[in-house]
Amino acid sequence: MDTVKEEKSLEEDNEFEGSEITISNPNNVINSRSHDMDGSHDCVTNSRRPSAIIAALRRPSQAIALSAAHAVMNQRRTLLRVIENPNYNSEAIEDRHDVEEGANHRTCNQKMGFNALTTILSALYAKLLVVLGIAIPITDTISTDVNFSFFQGFYLYLYFGSIAFVAYMYITLVKEKPMFSIKKGYRKEKNRRRSLKKLSLSHLTQLWQPTLERYGSLYLRLGAIAFGIGSMVYSGLELARYFELRNNQDCDSNVLQAVTPASRMLLTLVQIQFIFLNSKDIELNRHKIVARFGLMHMIATNLCQWLYVIVEETKHEIMHLAELSNTTSMQHKNHCVTGFVMGSVVQSASTILFPCTIEYSLICAVILYEMWKKIEKTRKGRLHTKSSCLNHDRSQQSQQNPGIFEHSHRKSSNHISVDCSNAHKGLFAGILVIVLTIISLILFFVLNNESGTTEQQKRLNKMIAKIEVNAVEIILYLTSTFAVVLAMYRMKNLKYDRRTGGTSDGLDITLLVVAQTGMFIYCMFSIIGCYYTIAFHSSAALVAEVFSFIQTCLQTMFVLDGWWRRCRNLEQTKRKPGRELVTFLIIANMAMWTISAMEKNRAEFRPTLLQFFGNWPWTIITHISMPLAIFYRFHSTICLFEIWKSAYKIKGPYGKHPLLPYLQT
Repeated sequence: MDTVKEEKSLEEDNEFEGSEITISNPNNVINSRSHDMDGSHDCVTNSRRPSAIIAALRRPSQAIALSAAHAVMNQRRTLLRVIENPNYNSEAIEDRHDVEEGANHRTCNQKMGFNALTTILSALYAKLLVVLGIAIPITDTISTDVNFSFFQGFYLYLYFGSIAFVAYMYITLVKEKPMFSIKKGYRKEKNRRRSLKKLSLSHLTQLWQPTLERYGSLYLRLGAIAFGIGSMVYSGLELARYFELRNNQDCDSNVLQAVTPASRMLLTLVQIQFIFLNSKDIELNRHKIVARFGLMHMIATNLCQWLYVIVEETKHEIMHLAELSNTTSMQHKNHCVTGFVMGSVVQSASTILFPCTIEYSLICAVILYEMWKKIEKTRKGRLHTKSSCLNHDRSQQSQQNPGIFEHSHRKSSNHISVDCSNAHKGLFAGILVIVLTIISLILFFVLNNESGTTEQQKRLNKMIAKIEVNAVEIILYLTSTFAVVLAMYRMKNLKYDRRTGGTSDGLDITLLVVAQTGMFIYCMFSIIGCYYTIAFHSSAALVAEVFSFIQTCLQTMFVLDGWWRRCRNLEQTKRKPGRELVTFLIIANMAMWTISAMEKNRAEFRPTLLQFFGNWPWTIITHISMPLAIFYRFHSTICLFEIWKSAYKIKGPYGKHPLLPYLQT
């Protein structure tokens, strides 16, 4: 067969060589064959003998002849244009084209330079606000000469500036929405009437991808809304405390103490609406300068709010620890903060609520930064054309074959579909962990708050409570470490594909790595302090912190690797290797999150470390690191659930195959 093909190609080459003799002389071509030059041009460019073109490209002599033919045709086009239009000047047209191209190039460079300048200025503006957000609350804590109005006025500027930016974006959205609706309807009607080439089903399913931006997974957004509610409750309690203190002449009160938490509550509500609910409707690229500075202002506001809460809670706990040994003025000041009904409620609720504010601010700051980076990086022209073509062809094929797209239609990003197969063992083991954690919490609060008959009995009860918590922590860390190692081993044969996912994936990974920093800070300081004070207490705390550090490192490695794992074939989809272990890790991290949020987030949880480092340093270390550590446990459950849900699905060229449930059985 190969010999026959070669002989045929040689015959075709000889025929093509014979035809080339007639165009070897350009003058003859122009004079004698000008009336059918268009036909010869079609013959050369669209030959009915493809092997002749390939042979011409392979043979140098014929390639030269082919290029000469193209040069002749270009000359003929120029001559015809001169005959038709005596004023035709090719050089002038080329010069004009070069001038226009140069002007467009300069305009493009100016726009790029201006965009770079506004980006740099917005980043510097946010940096300045964050530095002020660090300096002002620390100065207010250390010095007694700071004007309270200036201190609160800075935060009011942050809050009202963010609210004004969100209001501006919504006003422009409302004004431009009718115009967008008209354009959208016109485009839809135009695309419906336009005739398109039919696409094959495999090509269509590969290209049928949505272009909506999604910042964060659904579970992260739900968690952020829950944290936002906790933050609003915290601000509401502060507002109620002002109304209790304003009629007391002995305590300092200012109307700004009511305006600041009220504006913070309003900003929290507006920000949830802006980021998590309606961000897909707002076109940031239409107002690039305002969007850059506005988003950076909101990022700085969230970071300053984070720092403010840390400083305030640190100050209040230091006052609580020193109220018995300090001066009368300190006791009087502390009485104004915690001595009344709402003050004591705020003091008690802040144990749970202030981490909510920190975690909410962290999530919002990272998501807003992702939105800021995406300004003028989304190119919607080609995507819109492609999606409109696909919509038209999709409607045509669905009319011809009803039900063909029933399984390939994309679900809403807020739609939850859960397959709980191969997860019951991990679920039962997780239930045992939850029961153990609840018992630990009950014993801790009962023993820690037990008055006892004597002072010695009271100290003994508190020591037993802490030993019991350390024992439960060691059990949790050991079992979860074993589960992580075994899950990594069982999932190693799954396909590693970095192409899956999108914006929300990078966001979740960034949040996890940032939150792990808090775990490292707390574990390192605890290990160092426990090592040097091991002679004064049991070694259970040291062992617990060492295992916590090991478990954190291994679990982060597992999440970063398992995030991109997918099943290779239907056999792995049916077996789901490691899924029961991932189920157990989800519940174990929920249990560890509960212990950290309820028991370990106070500096007095480790009294030996409080004595070793001192009240101020250890309280600051705890209030900086523990909110991040608490958020790490919370966000680990989200990332592990994403692995649990996505790693055991097949996403081939045909999407979800309609017969996949029957093939698995």
